Amino acid sequence: MRIGLVSGPWIPVPPATYGGTERVVDTLARGFAAAGHEVLLAAPTESECPVQLVPNMRPADYDGLGTTISELSHVTRAYDGLQDVDVIHDHTLTGPLYMHRPPGVPLATTIHGPINAQAADIYRAVARNAAVVAISRDQASHAPDVPVTRVIHHGMDLSRVPVGTGSGGYLCFVGRSCPDKGLVEAITIAREAGMHLKIAVKMREPEEIRYFREVIEPRLGPNEDFVGEVDDAAKYQLMGEAVAFLNPIQWSEPFGLVMIEALATGTPVVGTRIGSAPEIVKHGRTGFLGETGELAALVPAAAELDRAACRKAVEERFTADRMVADHLRLYGDLIEGKAFPGVPDGGRVHQNL
Repeated sequence: MRIGLVSGPWIPVPPATYGGTERVVDTLARGFAAAGHEVLLAAPTESECPVQLVPNMRPADYDGLGTTISELSHVTRAYDGLQDVDVIHDHTLTGPLYMHRPPGVPLATTIHGPINAQAADIYRAVARNAAVVAISRDQASHAPDVPVTRVIHHGMDLSRVPVGTGSGGYLCFVGRSCPDKGLVEAITIAREAGMHLKIAVKMREPEEIRYFREVIEPRLGPNEDFVGEVDDAAKYQLMGEAVAFLNPIQWSEPFGLVMIEALATGTPVVGTRIGSAPEIVKHGRTGFLGETGELAALVPAAAELDRAACRKAVEERFTADRMVADHLRLYGDLIEGKAFPGVPDGGRVHQNL
């Protein structure tokens, strides 16, 4: 197959640090190429993913992060360069609504964010002409009238992730500087558990900086070590030496890549039982899930869990190879007329549960 991929305009593929969607696109592109398919990627010009890039794209527009005009400009250039492909997978929000797509080419799109009322309006319209992919059953459940063609969990390349020893004697938190990620709660949990907390957060956008300065910074004390934003190598080391990874999210996160990253390093997850967390963490085996106020008491038990079992759970359920195979199966079904836009596929997750 000749596969066209469209990533967003704001972050290169792969991302240097933060960028969950871009990390997924990079993993898919590399996996498709390794499987012998030809890949054409529409992404910012400084992208270093080792596949063919669509020409005439623009540099990453981080200043325009989240803006419609930035994405639409990117999308028009992307589709101008995707005229000779067998299938297109668009990872933007507005791209699947673009009027001038190559005629007759099957289109898939992934919902990377929450499906609130406004997003549901968009994806109901998108589903008329594109196969819609959800990234967790929980995400799809928030808009049951959006016809999801497949539910495909994310996966990751484990060859770059060493298994840690957990011997650092600390807990860790990795995420964005915002209320939804539960950093305030993580600080409280670590203190109640009597353990040091190492914190790595993305803090670039004005609201992220404001939240950190006004809410987080005044709370920091000798029990916390703020390490800032880290690259993959530093992140995996931080996770791998932690006794447990704290993920007390305060919203229904569609899929928490950071959870499978922590598990891949052998570190169990202690977090809230909301969003996709129950689809990722096996309670009592690879971590513990509960209400926020229950989590500190669960930390000692998490420290006793088998770290090899945490890694094995990712090897069995969340690999890049599995994610790539699931997508290739979808593309083949679209091309052969076995899957159709607007037709749900039973809501089953295409992975080994």
